[in-house]
Amino acid sequence: MKRFICTAVVIMLLLIPVFVFAGGSQEAPEVEAEASAPAVPEPTTLKFALPGNPDSLDPHMTSGTLTFQVCKSVYDTLVEPEKSSGKIVPALAESWSISDDNLSWTFKLKSGVKFHNGDLLSSADVKASFDRVRSEEAGSVHFKEFEVIESIDTPDDLTVVFNLSSPHAPFLGSIGSGWSAILPKSLIDSGHDFDSDPVGTGPFVFKEWVRDNKVILAKNESYWMSGLPKVDNVEMYIIPETSVQVQSLIAGQVDIVFIVDTDSIPMIEANPDVHIEENLTALILVMAMNCEDPILSNIKVRQAINYAIDKQKILDIAYGGGHIINTFTDKGNAYYNDVEYYTYNPEKAKSLLKEAGVGPDDEFELFLPQNYALHVTAGEMYQEMLSDVGLNVKIQLVDWSTWISDVYRGRKFDFTVIGHTGKLDPDGTLRGYGEGKYVGWHDERTAELLKEAAVTIGYENRKPLYDEALDIMAKEVPFVYLGSSYRQTGIRNNVEGFVITPKLDTFDFRWTVVK
Repeated sequence: MKRFICTAVVIMLLLIPVFVFAGGSQEAPEVEAEASAPAVPEPTTLKFALPGNPDSLDPHMTSGTLTFQVCKSVYDTLVEPEKSSGKIVPALAESWSISDDNLSWTFKLKSGVKFHNGDLLSSADVKASFDRVRSEEAGSVHFKEFEVIESIDTPDDLTVVFNLSSPHAPFLGSIGSGWSAILPKSLIDSGHDFDSDPVGTGPFVFKEWVRDNKVILAKNESYWMSGLPKVDNVEMYIIPETSVQVQSLIAGQVDIVFIVDTDSIPMIEANPDVHIEENLTALILVMAMNCEDPILSNIKVRQAINYAIDKQKILDIAYGGGHIINTFTDKGNAYYNDVEYYTYNPEKAKSLLKEAGVGPDDEFELFLPQNYALHVTAGEMYQEMLSDVGLNVKIQLVDWSTWISDVYRGRKFDFTVIGHTGKLDPDGTLRGYGEGKYVGWHDERTAELLKEAAVTIGYENRKPLYDEALDIMAKEVPFVYLGSSYRQTGIRNNVEGFVITPKLDTFDFRWTVVK
């Protein structure tokens, strides 16, 4: 009898919860289940205004700034500039060491890093990448920068040793730059088309490039930096017209406009949803002169052109302000040589042109990259100032790919206006000048000094060599050296953490957040 009662009590207790829920709380179990399930956040997308088409997405085969700005998100390098100080820090390499004679550089790679195609990063990939970028036969435009590499050893899967033919101070800066991106050996060996389908280890995976329209990237879920990137997708819309970029920013169709022209700043400042961030660039803004032109080969003509230009006026109106420079180095560079030979003096310009026998009958062409409105505005101002001293200058607008192929590489120009991005080492900026480079200027002493500086170790030893070379360039003026400008970047208020890589002026979206 006792046993029956105990069993009945147990049965009743088991039924109580069922009775309670049946009495009007049937939905409770489902509500509890929904409340405990983690919410799935909506994917976040950063929309970026890109001023033109990259000429390629293969970092070894181009010198185009737009390519490196886009490819920074797809590829990694062994080392890289730290995001705020610019100091070179480990990236794919977790550490490095240098032999006592400065001829061997040993890099230890991070383990477990994956390429976007699933390959694991190894020393073989690093060797294959540098064999490719230092090969003129492979089509690299950077092969001269790596001629100092005599051989590359791979003693194990995570160790790479670069053996140099001579000490080379710029080496770390070279391998930390965008053209030293590491590609998978398997795809290099198979002849993969990196030009239109880039594959790296970077924070974002390439999805699509529609020329003249957009570049689409997606978050690399296996990225080796924990917690990064913070945004799920990056959509870069190719919008050459600055006014359209700004209108798209205000309308919320894009989140960032990298460079805002001065005329658009009041419109952005009047809008509560967007703001301007300003900083001094590492740009070297110039009007380059083709020194192989029979007239421009005359130093008096080049001097006259420099005397004709009101640099601060162009900086203020075309570029939103900045610091005047007088030679081929950005104003904030530790190697900048603060010399000055040609201040604004239109009468002096006219006098020198008269001595040289140059006048309105001599016609010059000024080529401007039409996707950079600031350079176009500056070009129009250069044209007006040169006209005021009696020079006949016609403007030719060209797209970015044509500027790279015909102007920069083909030297088919009299004048051109451009901004040279900074480099991690002065050798990257100055290498090749005195030997022709794209302005066709030859000077044996400058070439000799630059080569000596590249094999000299230590800032205190290199600085006098660069000082002398820069002084010669400042006197010989193969350029009008304009200045280093301020950059005004337009950003929507719900976007934080956009980083512009110090010195290299590339876009780093790893820390960017869209709220």
